[in-house]
Amino acid sequence: MKAVVCKQLALPEQLVIEDLPTPKVGAADVLIRIAGADVNFPDVLIVQGKYQMKPPLPFIPGAGVAGTVVEVGDKVKHLKAGDPVAAFTSVGGFAEQVAVNGALCLPLPPGLDLVEAAAFPMVYGTSYHALKQRGRLQPGETLLVLGASGGVGLSAVQLGKKMGARVIAAASSADKLALAQAHGADELIDYSQQSLKDAIKTLTKGQGADVIYDPVGGALGEECLSCIAWNGRYLIIGFASGPIPNLAANRLLLKGASAVGVFWGAFAQREPQVNAQNFAELFAWYAAGEIKPVVTQRYPLDQAPQALRDMMERKVSGKIVIVP
Repeated sequence: MKAVVCKQLALPEQLVIEDLPTPKVGAADVLIRIAGADVNFPDVLIVQGKYQMKPPLPFIPGAGVAGTVVEVGDKVKHLKAGDPVAAFTSVGGFAEQVAVNGALCLPLPPGLDLVEAAAFPMVYGTSYHALKQRGRLQPGETLLVLGASGGVGLSAVQLGKKMGARVIAAASSADKLALAQAHGADELIDYSQQSLKDAIKTLTKGQGADVIYDPVGGALGEECLSCIAWNGRYLIIGFASGPIPNLAANRLLLKGASAVGVFWGAFAQREPQVNAQNFAELFAWYAAGEIKPVVTQRYPLDQAPQALRDMMERKVSGKIVIVP
């Protein structure tokens, strides 16, 4: 099979395309023929050795896939050859096939576009876990979403609306905000043109945002605690801007607020039954057309380095997918 291989921790251009043996299937594993592999910002960090997870070299990057089951191990009872599935792989996704533990595979409703489905699990899994379990978002509350035109940001906008919140989308350009608005955002903030803190105070009449969803970090993350509501929840999703924010603990104290970490991958492994319930709800909404991943570009396998470069340079809105 063909695969993208990281042999040294470096920029995406150092990745190579190789022919490798078909992965071996253990008793608890499933072999998947990959229709699409999700591209996420952590992939950019992993190949450079800048992510908290550091797989041993060499490795195949790519943490989320969708495709068709080819083979199942003896201990796998809930899947069979021919079933459409999505899977969280940690690594191994940028390839034609991958072997993954059956417990990390999610059976897909019939009739879904498998390339589109590849863009679903990580972003919607992250955002729903963030808003439901970690943020306890309630109908009528105000949700602020930073990086609102990106993959996780758009999923948070869609889910926030589905959960009954007033959604304020924040992004760095008018085009990006237009995309967020098209997917349900109620209010828009261009933080390249105005103060995030001042804009939130104006839009909420000084009350602040009840839940803040932050995949950006850096200086914007530090500004968030100045515009959080009483008993607010600041959700730490990631640090796409690069720097990790230094949070002002006194602002958490004064607002009775919480800073809450969100790590969906660990949650899925530690609480598989809760994660499965989340996805039962998500797939029902997806099948009904109430939420939908926004796939803006598809790359062939040999253009995986370019996909990561585009992600790295913030040229991506919505989701991009590698199609083997």
